Amino acid sequence: MNCALDMPVAASAPTSSQLVSRLRAGRWSELDDHLAEEVPVALEYNGVSHAVMMATPSDLEQFALGFSLSEGILGSAREFYGVEISHGAAGITAHIDIAAAAFARLKERRRSMTGRTGCGLCGVDSLAQVLRPLPCMAPGRALSARAIRRALAGVKQMQPLNRVTGATHAALWCDSAGALHSGFEDVGRHNALDKLIGALAHSGAELADGFALITSRASVEMVQKAATAGIAALVAMSAPTALAARTAQECGMTLVAFARGDDFVAYAHGINIVLD
Repeated sequence: MNCALDMPVAASAPTSSQLVSRLRAGRWSELDDHLAEEVPVALEYNGVSHAVMMATPSDLEQFALGFSLSEGILGSAREFYGVEISHGAAGITAHIDIAAAAFARLKERRRSMTGRTGCGLCGVDSLAQVLRPLPCMAPGRALSARAIRRALAGVKQMQPLNRVTGATHAALWCDSAGALHSGFEDVGRHNALDKLIGALAHSGAELADGFALITSRASVEMVQKAATAGIAALVAMSAPTALAARTAQECGMTLVAFARGDDFVAYAHGINIVLD
C-alpha cells in the first residue's frame, strides 16, 4: 500500500513546533516540542541544477558559497558572483551565479549528486572522485591546548538550535586563543561546515590564525572540505575515521578528535600542538 503525503510548502524557519505526547514516570502528558527543520535545498549554477542537499533552512547564502568552495567548484570566492534564494512547495532553490571559467570547469566534471545528511559523497560516479587532490597545508601558528579547552567550554552557547531541538551539528571558527568568533548549525554536519566555510570566505578571515571546531565526527569528507578551504587545523568532539586521519596526515592538517573537557587525542600532526 502506498501512502500519499500532502507535503507543505518548504519551511523557511530553522525550527517548528509540534504537539507531542510524553511518557514520564509512567504518566502521559501533552506538550509542544521544538523540531529542527530538514528541507531539500537545490543548488543551481548559472541555471543548471547540480545537487540537492537536505539541510536546515538558515544561513543558505553562506551554505551556497561554502559548498561551492569546499567541493572545488570555485577556485576562490572571487568566482562567486551572488546567490538568490527561492522557496517552493517541494523545497528551496539556491540560484548561484558563478564566473564563466568556473562554470566551464563544472560542466566538464558534471555528475549526478544527491546529498543526504549522513553522507557527504553521495552520487560521485567514480572512485577517483572520492579522494580528490588536496592542497598542502602551510605551517601556521601552533595550536594551543589551552585554546582548544577554551573553545570547548564555549560550544554550548553557540548552539541555540541544538539547545531546543537536540538534532543539529555545529561548526565553529576559533581564533588562536580559543575565542569563538562564528558558528553555524545544521541537521547535516557537512552543511554546518560548509556554512562556516562560506562565512569565513565572505569575511576574508585569516585561516592560518585559528582552527575549526566541529561537534560531529571527523570523516574524510570533513577533512577534505576543511583542507580545500585552507583550514589547517580541525578539532572534532567525536571520533575520526582512519581514512580521515591518514588524509589529514598527508595534506599537513592538524587533526584533533575526542575533544571533550580538558582532554583530546591528536591523530595527525600533533607536533603542532603546544601544551600550556
